[in-house]
Amino acid sequence: MSFQAYLDAVELKTGLTPRALVDEAKGRGFDAPDVKAGVIIDWLKTDYGLGRGHAMAIVHVVKNGPTISTKHVGTGGAHNDPTDVLWLDGKATNPARERGGRSRRSPSLGSDVSGGAPNA
Repeated sequence: MSFQAYLDAVELKTGLTPRALVDEAKGRGFDAPDVKAGVIIDWLKTDYGLGRGHAMAIVHVVKNGPTISTKHVGTGGAHNDPTDVLWLDGKATNPARERGGRSRRSPSLGSDVSGGAPNA
């Protein structure tokens, strides 16, 4: 399962976009450097019924932002992600889905992933 697929599954399980969950986590102060992953996992399990794997996907974004390692990007394997930037604004609005998974822009970051000019 790709990293993006985990986030898409979180949305299906909770009814909230990954961005909404990340924003809520940040509102609770869970993005502070001293907050451990277990605290966030416990919150997501208690309030939203998420298991460890799906919760860890949210933990990653809370702590590190939407950029992921390029290890599996474009590999075609079971863990393949089409880009190294995760889409947080809902599965239905993901432009990568419309273009076969090849989007390289991230409105969540406000700029082209390759370092170009900000999105208009």
